[in-house]
Amino acid sequence: MITSISVRRAVAAVLALLATNTVAHPQARQFVKTRDSNDLVQPVYQALPLGSVKPQGWLRDQLEKSATGLAGNLFNFYRFVKDSQWLGGNSEYSDLHESAPYWFNGLVPLAFGLDDSTLKGQVKFFLDYILDHQQDDGWLGPEMTPQTRGLWGRCYIMLGLMQYAQADSSETDRIVDAMHQYIELVYSMLQDNFTGLVPKEGDVFDGSGWGPARAHEMHIPLQWLYENHPKDNSDLIWETMDLMIQGSTTFGADWRDFFVEGTFPEVVYAPRDQDYTWLFTHGVNLAEGIRFPLAIYRTSHDEKLKTQTRTAVDLVAKYHKSLAGTIIGDELITDLNPNKGSELCTSSELMFSLAWVYQYLADNDIADWVELTAFNAFPGQIWSDWWSHQYVQQENQPWSRNLTEYPEMWVNVRSYGNVFGLEPDYPCCTVNHPQGYPKFLANSFVGTEDGGIAHVFLSPGSVSTTLDDNEVTITVDTKYPFAMDLSYSISADDDFTFYVRIPSWAGPSSTVTGPYDEVVKISPTDAGLQKFDIPKGQSSISVNFMTEPRVVERANNTAAVYYGPLLYSLALDFNETTRDPVAYNMGFLEPSSTTPRTRDHIVETTELWNIAIDPSQIKVVESDSAKLSNPIWDFGAPPVELRVAATEIDWPLAWDTPANPPLDPQAKGKPFSARFIPFASAKVHMAHLPKLELTKVTLE
Repeated sequence: MITSISVRRAVAAVLALLATNTVAHPQARQFVKTRDSNDLVQPVYQALPLGSVKPQGWLRDQLEKSATGLAGNLFNFYRFVKDSQWLGGNSEYSDLHESAPYWFNGLVPLAFGLDDSTLKGQVKFFLDYILDHQQDDGWLGPEMTPQTRGLWGRCYIMLGLMQYAQADSSETDRIVDAMHQYIELVYSMLQDNFTGLVPKEGDVFDGSGWGPARAHEMHIPLQWLYENHPKDNSDLIWETMDLMIQGSTTFGADWRDFFVEGTFPEVVYAPRDQDYTWLFTHGVNLAEGIRFPLAIYRTSHDEKLKTQTRTAVDLVAKYHKSLAGTIIGDELITDLNPNKGSELCTSSELMFSLAWVYQYLADNDIADWVELTAFNAFPGQIWSDWWSHQYVQQENQPWSRNLTEYPEMWVNVRSYGNVFGLEPDYPCCTVNHPQGYPKFLANSFVGTEDGGIAHVFLSPGSVSTTLDDNEVTITVDTKYPFAMDLSYSISADDDFTFYVRIPSWAGPSSTVTGPYDEVVKISPTDAGLQKFDIPKGQSSISVNFMTEPRVVERANNTAAVYYGPLLYSLALDFNETTRDPVAYNMGFLEPSSTTPRTRDHIVETTELWNIAIDPSQIKVVESDSAKLSNPIWDFGAPPVELRVAATEIDWPLAWDTPANPPLDPQAKGKPFSARFIPFASAKVHMAHLPKLELTKVTLE
């Protein structure tokens, strides 16, 4: 969390302005079309109802581990969920009261994605409690006074309620009724000088401006409510969305002013002046902010906002995207340096943001990015048993321990931040990480504009849905991303069109086998989709990708190595020490706040980590296993590895971690064949490496 004096001064200045009570709404930008154009822009790809898509194979294994691991047990022991004010307790780590809402937003798709009765019981208990305790004026939550009632934490409650109503029709009516009661109150609050969104003097719910920076989070559940269950509140819902954006811009958190060439920070050599930019340069805010222009585009129909969303994606990717697919920011964005950190919340939020943006822009590279994050950055920050996580991840990280030279290493992260633990730093990642894979799963299949179905985020799974009156079931059997073939079994009452997304890295010799057994080379559409005309009855199709290892260049003669959607890292064996969890403020945790499974893992490599590579010498090594290991994101578990020519070099430390790659590396000793494994399975790793031209090495 940002708590700098400069931020507080900036907030104080805004509060002083608002205290005059002279904010004039008409002076704000016009955000929506005239009300006779009250339709929302429709996506290119339509999300399917929660629960339609079920996991298979390795993805099911990992979701089940999450369900029996930290995510599925927070309700049972974790003080910021079990004893949250949302459930009548008194444990909160922030005046935002965000912990239980974060948890609910992630547990609902996990529970219904797995159809897990235990998890469904947890979210049902929480649902019953918050709806039974909805206040007479419509407020959702424990806060009783205007000074404590902040809107932002309720964005995640609304997202959770939306998902619950989609997944369980028996609860839809009372959920929708509660959402309407709440929104009627929110509308009246926002009309009163943005009460609850923009903090005023004396307010204690948001001391830094998180709510205004993330005001557009409310648009997804409000737009769902508007389209599916408007009742007689269509105008009120629409105007509430407008007011949320007006409040955001009044505070100075208009992302449309930030996602502009020349304004967007390309290089950040040191922490920037935070008086106004910290809201935009905070990594998690940025991951969520990508959605801001598109959320307004849905109501305004302003094509410039759709274009700006594409610009936002490109700017973030070019200047701040990590090799593993997340945004480098600890907690503020900090260039592309491999020793800087990336927060786990950023990975979780980025996957969801990009998945939502992809449904509207339909650009293939955005779907590639979703998979890159899902198969690299996100699982790489979670211990293989799903009981511990990092707060920040580094591209070059040969040890995971309490660093000795804090605070110089990171902008706003403690020295313990790269340890795998219960709450190695701020607890937001503990309660927010559960949404990552469940929402990836839920968005992996989508409806298409021509009434068909597309498999867009490739992974093992199945979908059962109805296309008009056509009952369709599709099951994909695959080890992807650990193998390059996907086999689909399809059952349909009638003919329909099915699409499989072809990743941009797939070579032209990749093939597909259609429902009539013909084998042909891929011929994707401009959007990267391979089309299949599926007849009624039972059908089978298959896709086989052909590719080679890819070398992605970075600054100062450095590079990273990929194969398919996986980033590869030097395999570093390690010594592991476990200990009782340390509290996020480095204090003592009461035994009641932990379990025997919640351990902090101190990990240090026992092998040579300081190497340079010759990326012209790479060999793919595949093991022939009928079944993938579980857990799959464990050291040595994935069945595909690389061998890369390498040599030892001198590589100094900076702040108790590897410095940036040496500018002029010199080989030491004889070149050798280095073992590289998927990044996410290498909990300590070196992935961003200097290049050298080496003599021929036998790769084995």
